[in-house]
Amino acid sequence: MKKLDAFFAECTKIVDRELDALIPSGQTEPANLHQAIRWSVFAGGKRLRPALVFAVGQTFGAAKKDLGRAAAAIEMIHAYSLIHDDLPAMDDDDLRRGRATCHKKFDEATAILAGDALQTLAFQTIAEDANLSAETRVRLVSEIAQAAGTPSGMVAGQQLDFEAEGIKISIENLERIHQNKTGAMISVAARAGAIIAEADETEIATISKYAANLGLLFQITDDLLDATQTTEVLGKTAGKDARAEKATYVSLYGLIEARRLAENTYLAAGEELKKIKLETFLLDEIADFILRRKK
Repeated sequence: MKKLDAFFAECTKIVDRELDALIPSGQTEPANLHQAIRWSVFAGGKRLRPALVFAVGQTFGAAKKDLGRAAAAIEMIHAYSLIHDDLPAMDDDDLRRGRATCHKKFDEATAILAGDALQTLAFQTIAEDANLSAETRVRLVSEIAQAAGTPSGMVAGQQLDFEAEGIKISIENLERIHQNKTGAMISVAARAGAIIAEADETEIATISKYAANLGLLFQITDDLLDATQTTEVLGKTAGKDARAEKATYVSLYGLIEARRLAENTYLAAGEELKKIKLETFLLDEIADFILRRKK
C-alpha cells in the first residue's frame, strides 16, 4: 500500500494546489463565506474521488496537467454535498473529519451558501479549463451535473435515503439509494478520467462498471464502519445510522453478510479491471483500500 499512499499524497498535493488557486482567500469579501468554504474543503481526507480521476486518466494515458482541474471540480461537488449533508435539516451532525461541521463552526445560513458556492464554482472550473477541448468540457459538465443531481444522481439518492428512514425497504431500493447517493459521484470521477484520456466507449463502459462496484463497496464499508467503529476513529458521530433508523447494508443484511457482500463486490470490481488491456495496479489498489479502510 506504500505506492498507493504516495499516489494519494501526490494527488492531494495537486488538487489542493488547484483548490487554493480557485477558491477566494479567507480575506476576500464576503470573508466569512470564503472562510467557511475553505474550512470545509481543506479539512483533510484521502481525496478519493480526485484520486480516481487521476488513476483512471493516467491508466488510459492522460497527462496529469489535464486532469487537475476536473479532479478539483469533483472534490468541490463532494465538499458541497458533505456541508449540506451535515445540516440540521439533513443528518444534523456536529463533526466531520474530526472537527466541527461547517454550520457548527460558522452558522447554518453560511454553510448553505458555502455549499451553493462550491457547486457553482465546480462547473465554472470545468467550463474554463483551458487544458481541455470545448467538446470534452461540455461532456464533463453534462456528466457531472447528471451525477450530482436528479433523477439518478446524488441529490436524488439523498432524497430517497431521507424518505427511507424508519421504514423497511427492499434490497433493490437500498441499492438504488446508494447507487445514486454515493455511487454516482464515484462513477463520474472514474468516467471523467477516462473521458479526458480519450478512452474509447468500450473502455469507458468497462471502467464505469468497475466504478459502480467501487461505489457500492464504499457504501457497504461505510455502513460497516458506522456500526463498528467509534466517533474518535471515524472523525464523525458513530452509530447515527441506527439511531436515525436509516436503511443500511448492516440493518438489512447483518454484519457477517454485509462483510461477505463487501468482499464479493470487491472481487466484481477486480473482474472488470481484467477486461482492460493496460496496467491497472493503482485501480486494483484503490479497490483494496476501500475494502480495508478503517475510517
